[in-house]
Amino acid sequence: MKKGAFWKADWFLALIISIAVLTFNHFSELIPSLELKAYDLGVKATSKNPSDKIAIIAIDDQSIANIGRWPWSREVHAKMTDKLAEAKAKVIGNTVFFFEPQIDPGLQYINRLLEIYNKSLAVAPAPRPDGIAPAVNPDLVKFGDILSDAEKSLNTDVRLAESFKKAGTVMLPIVFDLGEPRGKPDKALPEFVNKHVIVGDDRNAQYYTAVGAQYPIDIIGDAAAAIGHLNSSPDTDGAIRQEKIVIDYFGERVPSLAAMIAAKSLNLSAKDIKVVPGENVSLGNLKIRTDDFSQMYTYFYKDRGDRPAFQVDSFYDVYSGKIPVDKYRDKIVLIGAAAAGVGSTQVTPVSAVMYPVVTLAHSVSSILQEHFFVVPSWHGAAELGVYLAVALYLILLLPRLGAGMGFIVTSIILVALIATHFVLMTGSGMWLQLMLPATLLVVGHMLLTTMRFLITERGKEKSDAEGAESNRMLGLAFQQQGQLDMAFDKFRKCPVDEQLLENMYSLGLDFERRRQFNKAESCFMYIGKQDPKFRDVGERMQRAKAMSETIILGGTSGARSAQATLMLQGSGEKPTLGRYQVEKELGKGAMGVVYLGKDPKIGREVAIKTMALATEFEGDELQEAKDRFFREAESAGKLDHPCIVKIYDAGEEHDLAYIAMEFLKGKDLVPFTKMPNLLPLPKVLSIVERVAEALGHAHSLNIVHRDIKPANIMYNPDTDIAKVTDFGIARVTDSSKTKTGMVLGTPSYMSPEQLAGKKIDGRSDLFSLGVMLYQMTCGRLPF
Repeated sequence: MKKGAFWKADWFLALIISIAVLTFNHFSELIPSLELKAYDLGVKATSKNPSDKIAIIAIDDQSIANIGRWPWSREVHAKMTDKLAEAKAKVIGNTVFFFEPQIDPGLQYINRLLEIYNKSLAVAPAPRPDGIAPAVNPDLVKFGDILSDAEKSLNTDVRLAESFKKAGTVMLPIVFDLGEPRGKPDKALPEFVNKHVIVGDDRNAQYYTAVGAQYPIDIIGDAAAAIGHLNSSPDTDGAIRQEKIVIDYFGERVPSLAAMIAAKSLNLSAKDIKVVPGENVSLGNLKIRTDDFSQMYTYFYKDRGDRPAFQVDSFYDVYSGKIPVDKYRDKIVLIGAAAAGVGSTQVTPVSAVMYPVVTLAHSVSSILQEHFFVVPSWHGAAELGVYLAVALYLILLLPRLGAGMGFIVTSIILVALIATHFVLMTGSGMWLQLMLPATLLVVGHMLLTTMRFLITERGKEKSDAEGAESNRMLGLAFQQQGQLDMAFDKFRKCPVDEQLLENMYSLGLDFERRRQFNKAESCFMYIGKQDPKFRDVGERMQRAKAMSETIILGGTSGARSAQATLMLQGSGEKPTLGRYQVEKELGKGAMGVVYLGKDPKIGREVAIKTMALATEFEGDELQEAKDRFFREAESAGKLDHPCIVKIYDAGEEHDLAYIAMEFLKGKDLVPFTKMPNLLPLPKVLSIVERVAEALGHAHSLNIVHRDIKPANIMYNPDTDIAKVTDFGIARVTDSSKTKTGMVLGTPSYMSPEQLAGKKIDGRSDLFSLGVMLYQMTCGRLPF
């Protein structure tokens, strides 16, 4: 190694790797997802018994098949509550949402009859001649009693509220819309929620906040023993691992339903819940270790063979008496959906499919038994210290060790990191994120030893094969990142085999999609030299050669334009512009071609207008035109009006500028400017009025169109939608000479000041709009 070439030293490479892995972790979800998978493995490696005080009654498919379609009458929930209350269940946690009144169709008619009946009683009958007040018809009184009984029987909300109030142990959920409050709430929480919020001096605590709430209707909420939130937020991989013990709703601290159920089972209330910011939440003598946002890392209990962690009984079996309710005496009974189409499922560390009511059971048991995992307050410093220690090992020690000893030491450190992770989780219930230093250790060791191995003559023979595979993998990586030239270089360094030919063929297709046909031809020629009969490489090679002599997009004249269209309609790979896949040609204009494109990320169809600026400008004028193009595209993108075509994106590929905009059905107004296709005058005035409003919006933002004419107004006669297009496009060419010395534009519609080359404003657009109005009304231009 030459003196002074420190960038070739092992220690310098180790330093670069350490920084790169840390940067990659910041911008990628790969390593954080490894941390979560390691967490799940740690959960599964532990073994604790769930609370035997918790029972689950599931609203499953069997229950719906026997009781009836969902939602059930609240009479059904009332009867189940009565049964559990008679069995003296300790707490009933019902996770069904009672957010809206349930009005039986018959109840509406009964209420109307009662209203009529009451009005009839209010009207006094005429006195008798003898002065004695007439007697009330007893049949009418009996009819009123029957109506009152029917109203009570059909009002299931009242029936359910009476059942909840009589039981005195029913807990109901509230669901928040999480977000950062920016003002005051639309309305305060009802009193039946407010009386169960956490009180105390916790001003320094941090909570997840909410901006909206859904809660039971008043009559049912008032009858509940307590209310708690049922919000859960999945991690980046979609799994549920935490329980938000407290959520802040505009200053009101609402505990979770799991915390309230646990508190109620201990004969405690929300007043007995205390928060120590960043440390714990206490329920009486129970302490729940939490993170900085008062979240508990729930302990999820594993099934034991065929025996589930929590016994789940069918709602119908309990409701019908098949399962005696006495089994729920002194139990915490959780009722919730577990049927297809009724409730959603959740992913947890121990199950890929878990119903929310079962997740709630895990949370309640975790609180009652103080089973949970803890992220210590010093975790950040500890994790950074471990990462730095591994980086120092790679920088200072590994370069001094032989290959065999380095492998042994690295293996010992890796095992120690993984063992520490599992020992802390299984022994102390503590979670430290150690996958980042473990990843650095593995990646750093592999790269350092690979570099050392490649430059050692002793390992030259073996390194050839590994180097080839490394080049293949690097080539694939570069190809995925869009660096096709570097991928081609890497593939050419690999020995030729069937897999390499497949890689080269795929690379050639990618070059085709990018319209780099000369490079695609090189790929196919490389394949053809090795195997002339490989797939359709001969045909593709000839095709790429032919296309490399022309263009794929943006042509405006002659054979080139025709070939571009044929390329889109042929059997070749569909080309792309930026991230958009070009589907077909829609039409041609003065500056370029318009294509139908598709955004593969969201499946949205777009119209892509291309401008081959390089064919119209050169030298400094070309750069000036490009700068103006993107400035005007940016300005047009800021326009937000229903009568202006939306601009989604703008870009450039190989001197071909493009704008991706809203795809509209219909055509421009040109066909409606000539006899006998003129539109009715009211329709013309309506269209012009909308265009004027669109121009007014643009002018208020100091944006001038400069080329208002029928060809730039898209109109769909079926929907009567008119939209202005090509905002800012005229500015790209305006005031700049083309190679033929002509100023681009549409003179027939230009205002006098625009024709004279003077500075113009929105009034010039209005002049052009007036010309268009005249033409659409009279069928000819005014001058």
